[in-house]
Amino acid sequence: MAMYQVKPVCGGDIKIDLPTCMYKLPNVHAQQGKRCASEHALQNGEVEPAVKALEARQDEIMRKLYELKAAVEGLAKTVMTPDADLDATVSSSLSFQSSTTFKGTTDLDTLLGKDVGALRDIVINANPAQPPLTLLVLHSLLCERYRVLSTVHVHSSVAGVPPQLLSCLGPRHADSYARHMFQLGFTLIWKDVPKLQMKFSVRNMCPIEGEANVARFLFKLLAPYPNDPALATLVDSWVDIAFFQLAEGSSKERAAVLRALNSALGRSHWLSGPEFSLADIACYCCVLQSGSASAAPANVQRWIKSCENLGHFSPAKLRLQ
Repeated sequence: MAMYQVKPVCGGDIKIDLPTCMYKLPNVHAQQGKRCASEHALQNGEVEPAVKALEARQDEIMRKLYELKAAVEGLAKTVMTPDADLDATVSSSLSFQSSTTFKGTTDLDTLLGKDVGALRDIVINANPAQPPLTLLVLHSLLCERYRVLSTVHVHSSVAGVPPQLLSCLGPRHADSYARHMFQLGFTLIWKDVPKLQMKFSVRNMCPIEGEANVARFLFKLLAPYPNDPALATLVDSWVDIAFFQLAEGSSKERAAVLRALNSALGRSHWLSGPEFSLADIACYCCVLQSGSASAAPANVQRWIKSCENLGHFSPAKLRLQ
């Protein structure tokens, strides 16, 4: 006797056709006549040449689309400025090494603001008549500390740029279209500007002008300034001396700076004490650019060789050759 009795929902017998196989598909390989040889080739895992050519064309189209997407994303933060009419994308580079030059550590979220999943773009406008050597040295150091997507552009206001300036940030990296792989975007635009300009956030900040101020900003991404106020003031003093007296001063002013450098380097290995700092970068580049290196005193000559032994000054030196 059943425990529960339920009346039938529908009357009569319902016939259901059950399949005899799991999947029922037409045979796509079934061909007739002279195509038997082609049928065997497909069944053996081979692909027709026409299909191979179509796949190769599709891969090439996808690669170009990725590169176009990367270029559009790189210019997205400059569309609100006059820098939007860029003419040529020249080069990009990437380095994944870790920096050992500086002992201090920095946090990008603390310095530049937290922006999850986005590439932090630094856009710099520079005049090719006055190449910013300090920025080339700092770029080399940044590439050792962070994953940097480096690009060079030419603005329509510039008629022509020497080849060594077009490749000043290194060769183009194969993965430049994958912006999510990088931490920093370093975009250098050769443009007819009276002073060097830098923008990090187009919407939230005004441009930073002057090579000295831009160098200070970039150096803080590498190492914090000294905690000692006197030492920090000494670094800033040397930076100002480098750009205002060595780079723009008269011959008498340059000679006085070289004597001051020689005296300071007689007391310590580096200009701001026992550690390498922005003062050494700024003074080295300005000495090199002013053409005073060959006539420099003994301590300055020794210091120049010490800087060059670090290997980060080769981009600046190559630009002047």
